[in-house]
Amino acid sequence: MSPDLKNRTLLSIDELSAREVSFLLALAQELKRDQRAGSERARLRGKHIALLLDRSVPRAPGAFEVAANEQGANLSLIGPGDWPPGAQEMQGTARVLGRLYDAIECRGLAPAIVCELAQHAGVPVYDGLTRPFHPAQVLADCLTMQDHCPGRPLAQIRLAYLGDARYRIGDSLLQGAALLGLDFRIGAPRALWPPQALVDAALAKARHSGARVHLTESAAEAVQAVDYIYTDAWLAPAEPEALWAARLELLRPYQVTGALLCTTGNPATKLLHGLPSALDRAQRKGQAQAAGWPVDTLEVSEEIYAMPAAVLQDQAENRLHSIKALLVATVA
Repeated sequence: MSPDLKNRTLLSIDELSAREVSFLLALAQELKRDQRAGSERARLRGKHIALLLDRSVPRAPGAFEVAANEQGANLSLIGPGDWPPGAQEMQGTARVLGRLYDAIECRGLAPAIVCELAQHAGVPVYDGLTRPFHPAQVLADCLTMQDHCPGRPLAQIRLAYLGDARYRIGDSLLQGAALLGLDFRIGAPRALWPPQALVDAALAKARHSGARVHLTESAAEAVQAVDYIYTDAWLAPAEPEALWAARLELLRPYQVTGALLCTTGNPATKLLHGLPSALDRAQRKGQAQAAGWPVDTLEVSEEIYAMPAAVLQDQAENRLHSIKALLVATVA
């Protein structure tokens, strides 16, 4: 019997069981097959979904918007200035939004505001990308790993995350890997490891799921025999200039290069990324230059993007299908 996710909120991948994640991934695969065959059935006709944004972020809201539209839902984009700035004031707004909409996705809002929405709206609320977690991205990542390791369960996949592991992507992957039984490694400077409480929780969960979790300061050790190397932006576009040079110096040993791919010992190793847009990459190149570093010193060397190992476009498309699955499972 399939799990019942009707009216469920998702702010962290930890809110799902392994069985529920597997159900969502299977549903995403089904929806992807139907879309490609031209037989997709719109299961969200008559539903109204709000997408709350704190700033202009065209790439990721695009996936959510297309997912809602292809499933027949009506989507309202609510931008900055259209809701109260504080968490306390958000309670009344959350109740009103819950009366008007069948679900709400939040992108970039303060965590306190997202929690207020989830507590008071009375409809599913999804964390599209706030701090500290990014559960929707983890679902897309798992779908991509399944696509490129057909026939292998996630529990047989080896994944390494390199770089700054303190924030959304690294933390969410740690949660998901521990939940689903992956062999998961983090290669990062110790100062940029996830919070110890999160690591301890993952290790406890791993004892039940069979996951292997290993943190190391050696990039070469982290990537041994892995199926996937995952990285994310070293520099946020709005990050203060004073931090750039020190951050680049600290993270340079963790850059994903062709040479690093060769050290894995697995010729089929693939690259995953938190998916910066072309604009983000251009901005971060400018940051590197301003800090006195060559532009090819960001988290991925330029030649990697053109290699078959980079499956970033598949990863980007799978955001669409995993978001559809989440909407259909919780709203339809």
